[in-house]
Order: sequence, then structure tokens, then C-alpha cells
Amino acid sequence: MDLAIAVAALVLAAPVMILVGLLIKITAGGPAIFSHSRIGFGGSSFDCYKFRSMVANSDEVLKAYLDANPDARKEWEETHKIRNDPRVTLFGRLLRKSSLDELPQLINILRGDMSCVGPRPIVKDELRRYGVHQAEYLATRPGLTGLWQVSGRSSMDYDNRVALDSQYVRNWSIWLDVVILLRTIVAVMRVDRAS
Repeated sequence: MDLAIAVAALVLAAPVMILVGLLIKITAGGPAIFSHSRIGFGGSSFDCYKFRSMVANSDEVLKAYLDANPDARKEWEETHKIRNDPRVTLFGRLLRKSSLDELPQLINILRGDMSCVGPRPIVKDELRRYGVHQAEYLATRPGLTGLWQVSGRSSMDYDNRVALDSQYVRNWSIWLDVVILLRTIVAVMRVDRAS
């Protein structure tokens, strides 16, 4: 099912992906696609693809920002996210809000690194935060979308994200995947109408 959905989605999304890639090149320069190591099935690492939504020197910008802002550092340490992240470009904010930045992960699905639905892809340092739920996370492929993504992701703390990923793995069924895919489509359409 993953391959069929990914191929169909890639064919349908190809014109949008080409346009997004060109707009990133025009507005921010540098490469349009960004890859970052994530933990996959069984603990194996893979390069997770995304459209670049940040400035080219994002590591330096993050360090300087966290050094100057203790509250932001605390937020980063707790959630691995920062509200009003200074690394994100104006066009990158639009990409993230619409989830278009994640379209290149269709390639990860075709490669077998990811699934259409599953826990969110995490970096190695985050795995320890899964605690007793690590084995559940490692028992499945990360997903392009998942229970966390359709359950109020921006307002959720890290422990709740882990709980939703764990709940997904424990309660997996084809019907749950279908429901999550449908909820994802509705969520993306809502963002499109609001934009």
C-alpha cells in the first residue's frame, strides 16, 4: 500500500515540488532539498528528505539564538522546537504551515525508509526521550503523517507526542492508517483554504 500511495502522490505532487524547489532557490539560494539523519525501523539510520525551510547557516543561527535567549534554550531542550524559530525563512514558514516541506519524504517511502503513516521521524538524540516506548518506536517505520500530526501537533508537549506515537504502534490497523490519511488530507485542505 505504501508504494502505491507514494507513487501516486509523487506523480500528482511533481509539479508542486518543482515549483517549490525553484522558489526556494530564488528566495533563499542554496540547495532546495535538505536531508538529516533520522532513526528508522530497528534503529537503523536513514537520510530523511525535506524541502529546506531554514537559512543555510541554521546551526550557527540556532546556537547564537539559544545562547542569547535562556527561555528559548529551555523550550528547545524540552521540545526540540522553538516558537518563532529565527532559522526559518519567510517562504519556509509557509512550507511548514502547509506541510509542503515534507513532500520529499515520498522518496523516503519509495526507498523503504519510511511509511505513509507511522510515528514521526526522530533524530538519534530524541530516542532516549521515548523511555519505555523505545521498542515500540523501533518496531515500525516512521511515517510521513501519523497520529501526532493529526492531533494538534503544534500545541502538544513532547511527552504527549511520544504517547501518541506509542498509541499508534500498539493499536495499529489498516483502518487506523486510512483514518489518519483522510484526516491528513482534511488538515492540508484546511491550511490551503486559510492561506
